[in-house]
Amino acid sequence: MRIVVEDPSQEDIVALLQEHLSDMHATSPAESVHALDVEALRHPGILFVAARDAENRLLGVGALREISADHGEIKSMRTARYARRQGVADGILHALAGVARARRYERLSLETGSDPYFEPAHRLYETHGFEPTGPFDGYAEDPHSRFFSKALEILPHGSSRRPSSIALCARK
Repeated sequence: MRIVVEDPSQEDIVALLQEHLSDMHATSPAESVHALDVEALRHPGILFVAARDAENRLLGVGALREISADHGEIKSMRTARYARRQGVADGILHALAGVARARRYERLSLETGSDPYFEPAHRLYETHGFEPTGPFDGYAEDPHSRFFSKALEILPHGSSRRPSSIALCARK
């Protein structure tokens, strides 16, 4: 699996994002759906990545939105149905957290649904050290949303530890 920066307007990515948005609207009221569409994911403040296999088949996607110089948000994580339970989401989350550390973010946050449908996502985030928190950056309390946040270990300048893919670090 390789995780690279990609344009979210590619046909296979658009299809996966449409599936994602459909599932979000099926599990939460419209006002509680915070997943981004393709155009929103093309915003300069968002780094969008795709995971692909050796045959270039799309496995999953994720995005990192810069909230401030020291705070990032994970957005629009989605694994293709045929690639679930194979470590795709884990890999994407690890790569995006590596970018956040390289950018010297002190905190990484996210919003996800509260419905039982989202339990695998809750377990993933908790496994990666995210803890339940309250709303952040304009979100409001919502019974259909759960908020998670994680303090990041900032790598010292010149550190030999590198994020998963240094090519992902560029800010747009």
